[in-house]
Amino acid sequence: MGSLGFIATGAAQAAIEAHVPALVADRVASRIAAKDPSVWVESARAEAEVRLGWVDAMTTSLPLVPQILALRDELRAEGVDRIVLAGMGGSSLAPEVICATNDVELVVCDSTDPEMVAGVLTDRLATTALVVSSKSGSTVETDSQRRVFEQAFNDAGLDAPSRIIVVTDPGSPMDEASRKAGYRAVFNADPTVGGRYSALTAFGLVPSGLAGVDIEAFLAEAEATIEFLAEDDEDNIALALGAAIAGTLPLRDKLIFADEGSGLAGFADWAEQLIAESTGKQETGLLPVVVEDGAPETSGAPDYLQVRLVADTGLLTDADVDVDAASVALSGTLGAQMLLWEFATVIAGRLLGIDPFDQPDVEAAKVAARSLLDSTPEPVQAQLSEGAIEVRASAGLLEGVDTLAGALAALLAALPSNGYLSVQAYLDRHADGQLEALRPVLAAATGRPVTFGWGPRFLHSTGQFHKGGPRVGAYLQVSADSAMDLSIPTRPFTFGELIAAQASGDAVVLADLGRPVLRLHLRDKEAGLAQLDQLIRDLAQA
Repeated sequence: MGSLGFIATGAAQAAIEAHVPALVADRVASRIAAKDPSVWVESARAEAEVRLGWVDAMTTSLPLVPQILALRDELRAEGVDRIVLAGMGGSSLAPEVICATNDVELVVCDSTDPEMVAGVLTDRLATTALVVSSKSGSTVETDSQRRVFEQAFNDAGLDAPSRIIVVTDPGSPMDEASRKAGYRAVFNADPTVGGRYSALTAFGLVPSGLAGVDIEAFLAEAEATIEFLAEDDEDNIALALGAAIAGTLPLRDKLIFADEGSGLAGFADWAEQLIAESTGKQETGLLPVVVEDGAPETSGAPDYLQVRLVADTGLLTDADVDVDAASVALSGTLGAQMLLWEFATVIAGRLLGIDPFDQPDVEAAKVAARSLLDSTPEPVQAQLSEGAIEVRASAGLLEGVDTLAGALAALLAALPSNGYLSVQAYLDRHADGQLEALRPVLAAATGRPVTFGWGPRFLHSTGQFHKGGPRVGAYLQVSADSAMDLSIPTRPFTFGELIAAQASGDAVVLADLGRPVLRLHLRDKEAGLAQLDQLIRDLAQA
């Protein structure tokens, strides 16, 4: 099937055999390609009616290519060759993967951590252009990043409007405001494509193309596969993958993503948002768990499905494939894989009986954060301190606990047998990346899958699943006092205040759903990180 390869084993293969014939008989693939909203449950059809533009985006986006390349050439002629992307979730994850896979530098600013934003802001400003990506322009993180960059350009004596490029939906508030402000270029995306399905639209193409990716070749990779993915045929890999991830019985709802040399840098992080945000609702859904080589989760469990991203499934030998394991292995070019997973995810939505295009629980944490920024007292109060770490927790979690180690143990004890632990780091993902090394340590200690997300970035990704999916999660937040803060022009709050409100707001929403939340706040970040590292490693050895 074009450049795609696929192998399924165990329960995944059984699910394919159980569901694909009916999917073929119901002409699901061709109906998706024809943008037929009746593929999904009745409650999903109104949203599906206006959210299927992604199926032919590789064709409808082609006219953008010469415009993007011409602008890239103009910028480079002016000595501007560093592209910074201000965007969250679907506006940033796809271009980050596209550029990393093509070994092209793109600086993604998808945080409200003041140290991370300041680090991006002060590096090579004279040769920088900013791409601001938001469907509406109302995303608080992206708006704040735009404001601080615009001021920095002006303060440096640079013509700010000439350095700002906008990607947004036509007629959005940001569309009108950007044109009025005289920004260098405004690219309109297809409004019938939701953010997490937008890799092949202006949201994926503009920052990637400006940074130096061959975006015409990227679109061609997807174009080469669409006729196969749209076929009502039992050999259709999209039907098989959708059935494998959403049709196991009982449902294996933890998808363990391991990259085994696929060459698609960061692909699992993009797929994580696509799948979790599309399926995590009505207390069901599929949770992608992105792991490293040899991770504890790859040993298997009754609710795990292994997803192996490989260079070429055709090169896998019998020794590489355990026919009894519940697993799928996939290979293919980036554009082909992105389109495949988009098809498979909406097919999974059909099998799960949910709307794969909405995200009803994303707004809850935003509302809570806005409330806290308006000076509402924080409901999750500090309960104990030890060394450089201050501990806060949801009600009842720390009854009888008076030590940091006891607090962490209490959280892990609250994990149900079919649960997962979500680690949420509201820190600088560029400078504090060492914290990710604790993910497999916690997985080994708990015997359960552990996800790791950088806040507030994950709020636009797995955040939907945390609130809308099965209520079996436990949540470990890590936040810190920053050595500096950064004001946001014409806003009554700073980046430091914003990220603190976002962490607290999400904790409030999770706690209100009855989920255990533990927040470890590092009053001294360097000392606190060292203390946390030792704490978790001691716990794993206990």
